[in-house]
Amino acid sequence: MTATMPATTGTGSAGTPVQVQRGLGWLYVVGGLVGLAASFALVLEKLAKLANPGYVPTCSLNPIISCGSVMDSPQAALFGFPNPLLGVASFPVMVVFGAALLAGFPAPRWFWVGAQLGTTLGVVFVHWLIFQSLYEIGALCPYCMVVWVVTIPMFWYTTLHNLRPGRVGEALARVHSVVLAVWYLAIVVLCLQAFWDYWTTLL
Repeated sequence: MTATMPATTGTGSAGTPVQVQRGLGWLYVVGGLVGLAASFALVLEKLAKLANPGYVPTCSLNPIISCGSVMDSPQAALFGFPNPLLGVASFPVMVVFGAALLAGFPAPRWFWVGAQLGTTLGVVFVHWLIFQSLYEIGALCPYCMVVWVVTIPMFWYTTLHNLRPGRVGEALARVHSVVLAVWYLAIVVLCLQAFWDYWTTLL
């Protein structure tokens, strides 16, 4: 999932090229809906497990791909409530912001500062969860990984937007998809390395 970065004729909010604004709008809407669906699914699985401690979540497929193992860990409720509730609360905000951009809303600077703050907190939290999943919990939650996948480009393209115009922003924009691909690839490699002994049993 990527946003189109090259500048085009015409400007939208705060002088943002129309094509860039629409790309960000679609990223926020689609990414936000996907993230919301994954977060909501996790909430439903958590409720089912609370109602029946013996319940096996539908996303628990084997010893490694196991929502249940992640759900039962202390890290799954870092702030005293299930982590997916953060997604249920935050992803709709991104959907609304994206819809506003698609409608041509001239977002003021403080909107973009808020988007930067929100996506930065989100991507930091996601990478903390990745570390915990790989090296502390020892399991991967498929729904959580969906949230990882959509949060990273939201942060990346929001950051690129806020760095432009500027030499750094323009330079990064020219390789935006390469950076994103390498980012994803690094996470895949870490997942393979952390559970290599198990993956090799499947060959």
